[in-house]
Amino acid sequence: MSDDPGEITKLLRRWQTGDKEAEALLFALLMPDLRKIARYCFRGERPGHLLQPTVLVNEAFLRLVKVRKIEWADRGHFLALAARIMRRYLIDHARSQPNVMFLPMDGLPERILSSRKPVDLAIAIDALLDELEEESRQKCAVVELKFFMGLTDHEAAAALNMELRTLQREWHRARTWLFQRLSSEKCKAAPSATNS
Repeated sequence: MSDDPGEITKLLRRWQTGDKEAEALLFALLMPDLRKIARYCFRGERPGHLLQPTVLVNEAFLRLVKVRKIEWADRGHFLALAARIMRRYLIDHARSQPNVMFLPMDGLPERILSSRKPVDLAIAIDALLDELEEESRQKCAVVELKFFMGLTDHEAAAALNMELRTLQREWHRARTWLFQRLSSEKCKAAPSATNS
């Protein structure tokens, strides 16, 4: 069996109905992608971190098995949800250990990155992604694949079955949306100059 996007979509639909054979094939085919997501989450992290990428893969697998009845659109939808599960697991872990820093934050302007602790920024972006998903599931998936998984434009476009130019346009719009929300949050949080 190949990892052809159409074949994976068929397996997702079979898995949704409870087909255990489809589940085994699906996870065998997508395990390299799940491992890549987990490794990316730990990129640049110190050796000996309490959590390891394997823990994230296992956690994603267990949670995805529980929610298999989702109406899966395609491989990109599956991977975006896996990325979200891993990200939230790391954020929950970070909340219990505030000095931990392991979430990649590439792609945002330096003034946003330098004004917050990495865990606070990750929590803020995670909350904003829920809001963005209500506006556009596609833009949310693009952010998850590009920002949190570190996929190239070509990889993300392939995962989402999108034209490259469309992916790039959606990524630009999503980053602009996030930047505006993060900037307005920062303004709200800053003390007023008129208060003494």
